[in-house]
Amino acid sequence: MKALLPFIKLFKQQWVMMCVGILLSTITLMAGIGLLSLSGWFLSASAVAGLTLATTQAFNYFTPGSGVRFLSISRTASRYGERLATHQATFKLLTQLRVWTWRKLLPLSASNMQGIRQGDLLNRLVADIDALDHLYLRLLTPMLSAMLMLLAMTFFVAWIDTQLALMLCGSLLLMWLVLPFLFYFLGRKPGVSQLHNKRHYRVQILEYIQGLAEISLFGATQRFREKLSQAESNLLDSQRAMANVMAFSQAMLILCHGAVVVLILYLAASGVGQYQPPGAMLALIAFMTLACIEMLLPIAGAFQHLSSCVAAATRITDLVDQTPDITFNEQSSAVIKKGEIELNNIQFSYSDRGMNSNAKNDQTAVLHNISLSIKAGEKVALLGQTGCGKSTLLSLLTREWQPSSGGILIDGLAIEQYNQTALTSGISVVSQRIYLFSGTLRDNLALAQPNTPNQTFTNLAEKKIAQDKNDILLLSVLDKVGLGVLTQGKDPLAVFIGEGGRQLSGGEQRRIGVARVLLRDAPILLLDEPTEGLDKRTEREILALLFEFATDKTLLMISHRLTAMSKMDNIYLMEEGKLRCSGSHQTLLKEDSYYASLHNQLTS
Repeated sequence: MKALLPFIKLFKQQWVMMCVGILLSTITLMAGIGLLSLSGWFLSASAVAGLTLATTQAFNYFTPGSGVRFLSISRTASRYGERLATHQATFKLLTQLRVWTWRKLLPLSASNMQGIRQGDLLNRLVADIDALDHLYLRLLTPMLSAMLMLLAMTFFVAWIDTQLALMLCGSLLLMWLVLPFLFYFLGRKPGVSQLHNKRHYRVQILEYIQGLAEISLFGATQRFREKLSQAESNLLDSQRAMANVMAFSQAMLILCHGAVVVLILYLAASGVGQYQPPGAMLALIAFMTLACIEMLLPIAGAFQHLSSCVAAATRITDLVDQTPDITFNEQSSAVIKKGEIELNNIQFSYSDRGMNSNAKNDQTAVLHNISLSIKAGEKVALLGQTGCGKSTLLSLLTREWQPSSGGILIDGLAIEQYNQTALTSGISVVSQRIYLFSGTLRDNLALAQPNTPNQTFTNLAEKKIAQDKNDILLLSVLDKVGLGVLTQGKDPLAVFIGEGGRQLSGGEQRRIGVARVLLRDAPILLLDEPTEGLDKRTEREILALLFEFATDKTLLMISHRLTAMSKMDNIYLMEEGKLRCSGSHQTLLKEDSYYASLHNQLTS
């Protein structure tokens, strides 16, 4: 239950709408129970009054009739208002919960997310948060409304007959206290199982859709379909078990309620307060007891959802309660101007999440005592076989991970002393995997443009001029990277490129990544296989463009190829997480046999 406390604290931001919803729900119950009670009394009293002519003429038919109409209209109106208020409060709570969750997630680094599958993360952010809407809508609202209704009934029935009030409301209060815990116990295991199976099924579907091409190519479709069928079968079994618990809970509640009805009929048959015999008052009390089923039935399902709410809250808390492994000095005003980079005895291992200083002699370390210095404006290449630690070194420079030991200096200042904005503004990256958002070409390019304060335009014409100037800049950058073919048409920047840029080729996607770098004038440029997947002629064109752009910038490039190595001021060869040797292109050709043989191999 403690897992729910952080989420219940969020309720105070919507307490007004929540209280309105609970109040309207209580009014709906009062109107419903009052309508059935008054109708029962009215019919019985009318029947008794019709026995003789004198009582028929003396009986007032209009007041109870108008009361029935008033209660029926009130019940309809309050039910409608209750639905609006409770769902409005629920939607706002879910919105705040998602914002709160994202704010907790944003400071987390890749090391915090290590070991969490993407499908599982998506399920926590969607399904688990959605499961928490039961907390207010199906648990707190019906329980509190039933409690308020019980208090109102106690005073009303006690005004007529104190003994009946104690028996009726005492019995209902006992059901209100005991049955929910029984229902929670019965629904705890099926509720958690249903949540787990739903999560597993969604993860399986997501992985199946993402890997559909490879699954089909390797003929594994049938095997994956069988896994999906098994996951679906498990989900249906847990849903069936939950439905059985729901049916049993409702049956038990109806049985207990029926026993209360029989008890009240037995007690009221001998008289109700001053009414001896009870006459129409017996019908009033009996129908009031019957109508109480309306406030009791929601309790049957309320506590069954509690177990799934607790499980969902626990999974979300496990995710957001992590302490960020990487923090920024947001109080610092330092900015990256020159672009000098210095690495001192860098040691790193993924197994310790990049934070264990005792990993220096760890056999699983990816980087071993890496030390190098890159001057401002210097062009440096980092070469080595796959898995030697080149990309890991770049991820340390962008603070995606934290070194196990050693330090990184930029412009003579420890990298930890820069705030996040200064670091992202001072470093541009072309990574191996270019991520394109599901949107227009303009959206994906504007992402790389520096954030500017909101500009106020006096009229639409000024706004249109500013947008046209920006579009001209974007089109010129696209033309520079060889994507002029995409700039044809009336409004080429408004072209939708598909989810993940699937409407573009791999080469075109990589060129957009280069275009983003050209739009951000950062003093440090990091290139991680920037021409991977491109032909040699296109590779030379892109590299020439990048080197022209980085004339006065610090450039660090990772590559498997030796294209443009003659333009590098220094080249480092990595092997098994260590810097084996370094030098200029000509020096390495003369002094390193491996580099010379690789050069001859690739140029022959």
